[in-house]
Amino acid sequence: MKSPGPLILVVDDEPAMRRLLRHTLEADGYAVTEAETGRLGLAQAATRPPELVVLDLGLPDLGGLEMLRQLREWSDVPVLVLTVLTGEGDKVAALDAGADDYVTKPFGAAELTARLRALRRRVRAEDESVRLTIGAMEIDFAMRQVWRGGVLVKLTAREYDIFRMLVMNRGKVVTHRQLLRELWGPAETAHTHYLRLHMTHLRQKLEDDPAHPRHLKTEWGVGFRFVE
Repeated sequence: MKSPGPLILVVDDEPAMRRLLRHTLEADGYAVTEAETGRLGLAQAATRPPELVVLDLGLPDLGGLEMLRQLREWSDVPVLVLTVLTGEGDKVAALDAGADDYVTKPFGAAELTARLRALRRRVRAEDESVRLTIGAMEIDFAMRQVWRGGVLVKLTAREYDIFRMLVMNRGKVVTHRQLLRELWGPAETAHTHYLRLHMTHLRQKLEDDPAHPRHLKTEWGVGFRFVE
């Protein structure tokens, strides 16, 4: 008998959307459980912890953002927000509340399942005593050093801190606010020009084609994402 795949919790108040998601996700090998409200989603996440959550923001009781905030008080399960809201402010609010990724409706099944696979691959916490190899890059977290093609890359302390934060959250969008708050402090969260300058330097040092980066991606108006 075939063993069930990774469990994914779908929280959406529309029955037709839940059926579509169940069909899409089961075809990709997931076991699916459903909830039509935020409170029921929280209860299911607590009693039968999933490996991933797909969350709509327009829920009839708590609302998706409030469910996400409450979930983040006790769980770090990867959450992909799936919603009709397309504004940059909506995306930033969801990501700042703890979402790991954001896809808008209508969505492509291939993109959705690819993003979920990327979330599953992402290691949420790295042992900083070891090296991590991604493509031609090798990162030594203990020594705070990065190699590219076997050659040590000279990064400034700030460049390394930004790069490390993106790598540690690879596959996940890290917002401008999150980066600035973590690395510069809460008083500097409006100064996104700092990040643009450092990202330009990182791409010049680490990407084969800085104008068309493979790994260090920009999510326009929202933040950055490291892609393996």
